[in-house]
Amino acid sequence: MADNDNIDFSKGDYVVYAAHGVGQIEGLETQTIAGMNVNLYVVSFEKERMRLKIPVMKAESSGLRKLSTTDRLKDALTTLKGRSRIRRTMWSRRAQEYETKINSGDPVSIAEVLRDLKRSNDDTEQSYSERQIYQSALERLAREVAAVEKITDEKATERLEKMLQKEVKAKQAA
Repeated sequence: MADNDNIDFSKGDYVVYAAHGVGQIEGLETQTIAGMNVNLYVVSFEKERMRLKIPVMKAESSGLRKLSTTDRLKDALTTLKGRSRIRRTMWSRRAQEYETKINSGDPVSIAEVLRDLKRSNDDTEQSYSERQIYQSALERLAREVAAVEKITDEKATERLEKMLQKEVKAKQAA
């Protein structure tokens, strides 16, 4: 049985699973699958009320990673302050690209989605699907910010929205 030497998680560690966001390692389990003993990480996602079992040897390739470093998070927050880059392609294609960025689990990519979809306080100019994608990206990034900075999800969300609001006002003033 092969073990993964690259990633070693312990019970209680906060981790990011690319497709679901921030979760917590509940422990390590061994199950017999097709006659083989397989070590599995048990990850719980409190917000979604979900438990996920990921084979230890597939943890890295499945997108399970440690929380971002503070430097990587700073890069993401700097990206939020940047200039939005909305490509002139059909919305369906952009929406697909945004979903891919969110599901990548990369905080900088998620920040790009937030930056590009944030317009102003007037949400009437956003379509329903734009608001949905924006909310998804905001929740995903806020959870990681909250876990890294050891604050509540709500405070992290407020902080991100304030940063985005300042940037929208600065762009409108220019």
